[in-house]
Amino acid sequence: MSPHRAIASVFLVHGAVAGSLSTRIPWLQEHFGLDPRVLGLVLLCTPIGAFVGMPMAGRLAYRIGSRTATRLLIALWCAALALPALSPSTPGLFVAFLLFGAAAGMSDVTMNAHAVVLERRLGRPIMSGLHGMWAVGSLAAAGLGALAAQAGVDARAHLAAIAAVLVLIGARTGRGLLADERGPATGPAPRRFALPARAIALIGVVGFCATFAEGASANWSAVYITAVTDAGPGVGAAGYTVFMFCMAGTRLLGDRVIRLLGPVRTVRVSGAVAALGGLIVVLSRTPALAVTGFALLGLGVAVIVPLAIAAAGNKSATPGEGVAGVATITYLSGLVAPAVTGWVAGGLSYPAAFAVITGVVVLLTLLAPAVRPSSSTTAPAPVRDEQFAGARD
Repeated sequence: MSPHRAIASVFLVHGAVAGSLSTRIPWLQEHFGLDPRVLGLVLLCTPIGAFVGMPMAGRLAYRIGSRTATRLLIALWCAALALPALSPSTPGLFVAFLLFGAAAGMSDVTMNAHAVVLERRLGRPIMSGLHGMWAVGSLAAAGLGALAAQAGVDARAHLAAIAAVLVLIGARTGRGLLADERGPATGPAPRRFALPARAIALIGVVGFCATFAEGASANWSAVYITAVTDAGPGVGAAGYTVFMFCMAGTRLLGDRVIRLLGPVRTVRVSGAVAALGGLIVVLSRTPALAVTGFALLGLGVAVIVPLAIAAAGNKSATPGEGVAGVATITYLSGLVAPAVTGWVAGGLSYPAAFAVITGVVVLLTLLAPAVRPSSSTTAPAPVRDEQFAGARD
């Protein structure tokens, strides 16, 4: 297996873990007897754990190597999938989600940093396609989880079995990852807690804006369509599905667009498409028009976060530190976007909330130069993917 296919499989596995757990949240709520407020606090533990873990991921990769760190952390992330359902009590559930979030954030950083290095070696964009594979894994696992829930399969058995399978798949595909350079680590070690440096802060803002629109749309699209256009719940769910499929499909094809247009122009065009979609959502009063708007939002924001991660990894002292900085900002955005959308919608209206989101994505067209490759960035001559075929243990 080539390193490109290997890291794509790692992204697929990572997405599958997230998709598997998301479908069994109702089971956890019923099993532990959680009211919505307590469940909200439990779910908040995931981003908290990620915030704690992500800044340390770059240092770990520096100490033991990007390949080894990615293999170790993806295994821990897969194994952590079984923890919530196996928790003995509600306090244990809080701990399980903290550990789950830490494993999620750290593995997210190391696999993206590894992808940055491979992208340099290949001499062509691959990050968007990798994030597309993550979405494919999440959607596929969520579909399987929905079938398991419908069939009444106990979540403890379901998640434990999926965790075991994914650990094995991750271990197998991890063997094909790009081998680390021989010899001791060179260059400055990443900071123990890698807050974004000034050089990549603006890139983080680009990621923040895109993630804000993504998180708000994913969480509120179905509600918006049903509340504003008087559509039924099935049509509302269809709006969410269309949004997610547009995101996944665009990411799978996004690397070709980036090669054609370049990073800066891609962000500008993407921001314009997303802004058009947001405007249509704000003005829509029929289900079809609203779904069209959310589709354009998905198309517009899809490739921006992968671009921001790649840009930060290339501009920082080490890929892990740059990725950690931007990932921390995007996780924060994903955390606050649904809440801010709800506050504005409750205080004013749903169209007003998405008018704010439209304003956020308009900023992308102005901030696009932040992802321009640094003139000081040097990379080895591009090599074909098959030249790495010997990368094995």
